[in-house]
Amino acid sequence: MTRVVVVGNGMVGSRFVDELLAADHASRFDITVLGAESCEPYNRVLLSEVLAGRYDLAALTLPSPDHHRLQVLRGVAAERIDREDRVVVGADRSRHRYDHLVLATGSSARIPLLRGLGHADTLPAGVHALRTIDDAREIVAGTLNARRAVVLGAGVLGLEAACGLARRGVAVTVIHPASAVMERQLDEAASRVVETAMGRLGIDHRIGIGAEAVVVDSGGLRGVRLEDGELVDAQLLVLTTGTVANTALAVDSGLATDRGILVGAGLDSPTDRRVYAIGDCAQPAEGGSGLVAQGWEQARRLAARLAGSGDAAAGPSGDGPLAGQPSSTDVVRLKADGLDVVSMGVSGAHRAADPAHRTLRLSDPDLGRHVEVVISGGALVGATCVGAGSVAADLVAMYTRRTPLPADPAYLLLPALAGQATPGPADPATLPPEATVCRCNAVTKADITGSVDDGADSVEDVARATRATTGCGGCADDVCALLHWLRDSRAPHADGENRFTQGKHRTNTTEIAAL
Repeated sequence: MTRVVVVGNGMVGSRFVDELLAADHASRFDITVLGAESCEPYNRVLLSEVLAGRYDLAALTLPSPDHHRLQVLRGVAAERIDREDRVVVGADRSRHRYDHLVLATGSSARIPLLRGLGHADTLPAGVHALRTIDDAREIVAGTLNARRAVVLGAGVLGLEAACGLARRGVAVTVIHPASAVMERQLDEAASRVVETAMGRLGIDHRIGIGAEAVVVDSGGLRGVRLEDGELVDAQLLVLTTGTVANTALAVDSGLATDRGILVGAGLDSPTDRRVYAIGDCAQPAEGGSGLVAQGWEQARRLAARLAGSGDAAAGPSGDGPLAGQPSSTDVVRLKADGLDVVSMGVSGAHRAADPAHRTLRLSDPDLGRHVEVVISGGALVGATCVGAGSVAADLVAMYTRRTPLPADPAYLLLPALAGQATPGPADPATLPPEATVCRCNAVTKADITGSVDDGADSVEDVARATRATTGCGGCADDVCALLHWLRDSRAPHADGENRFTQGKHRTNTTEIAAL
């Protein structure tokens, strides 16, 4: 038997195990997983939805593989790697021999260097990062007594957290030192449109100015002092200031690291070809997106490589994962009520100037819309959409499927002029079979239809069969609509009470997770 040890039982580590067991047709692998958290793997992407009250914590639990050749040690962190003896030593002093070692240690919340803040394990009362299920639980509890909250950081997670807290009735101020919110995805023009929308939601903001200190009085949080001297009152502070790859184990064992654990095209370490890294802890040549879709794609590729059923250097379409290549893994959609933001590919305040790129833009801050497309070589290589959901849906489809552009790319902006509202689910009848419904998991209409043909009769059944809806959750409406259509087209007189809704899906998911 070939012994595989996986360090990390989060979204990417657990997905790799699932992929490897599915690909191991010859029953060659014995797998041991060490997970520092004592709970089942859960969907970290939806923690901000818990703050908003749209998901219960129990609903975040992910399906866990159950197999006689799999041993999962929850609550047992890996303490040391002996690469010479090929052994991983657990915090409980257990020893686990490996032929292949997969590091999926993820990342931790970055704690900014501010006076009065302390370190990750000594944060003042009322101050929380948002990275784990325990963090989410503590923040929700904190909203019961907090009149005002500050969210430090206006990236994707920061804006989602701010909207979630506002939805719970807490007055929120967002503080962000960069000149644009979500600067990795938005430039300043797009940011101004988002800032206007934040104001309409009652979310105050200080953009372009940083925090200087956290003010604590009598053991409790009083507020955050800005660089210009202003004191922003708060009883709750949420830190969403980025993440740091968990590389300590790799560094201690002598593996090559930079910002993350360096890996080649095959996801193996250049220091030791028996050791691999995937997910947030890994630093591949094309860079890390910070999105779970990239980690899941790495998990699939590595499982295929170890099982001998595919090329670990190949992407979803067989091409190498080259930087800047259109891919469903770099589409970012903000999950926040009242803030409609989608970006993909070439975008953001700091994108490199490229003479081969042609940019077309429609910006109308008064109406809360901003659309920008970036064209190169006759293809869409990037786009930003704020307040223009119908346009965003079309551009995402064009970007991920690499469909031809109109002769005049300006036509891509015209739908925004019609003032179309954010669309509901795509019409399943018009979707081609190869259309991607769940981008996080690359699940197509044909995949979902096939699962229904095989007996799937609910959103949960489809999720178990295809993994659709288990990523960011943004496809839940489309999956529900597709199941509506399949049921109605096969049984035209089905009772309307049996129709699927996203609300039913969430309720059912919570009930199932609690069993």
